[in-house]
Amino acid sequence: MNTAPGPHDDLRRWLIERVAVYVGRPPAEIDPSVKLRSYGLDSIHALSLCVDVEEAVGLLVEPTLAWDHPTIDDIAAHLAGLVARDRTGQGASDMDDKGLL
Repeated sequence: MNTAPGPHDDLRRWLIERVAVYVGRPPAEIDPSVKLRSYGLDSIHALSLCVDVEEAVGLLVEPTLAWDHPTIDDIAAHLAGLVARDRTGQGASDMDDKGLL
């Protein structure tokens, strides 16, 4: 049985850390299954998160990412799906270099 974290787990951990910074809470207080707006994530933070995703993961995402996928678990699953589709194209090596895969 393989228990090593996969890309989804790495993305999830990274997202928890980013959201914690935005909302001024320790990462341990961020539940990835709770809607981000419950933590007070506003539209400015949501757009900043999109920029962070683009810079760290190398994927262009819609500015509505946090509203279309309202929890960290939802965002991580969505990004993992994009990463899986992108593996055959441009961008996968950028993500590997950043340690998110």
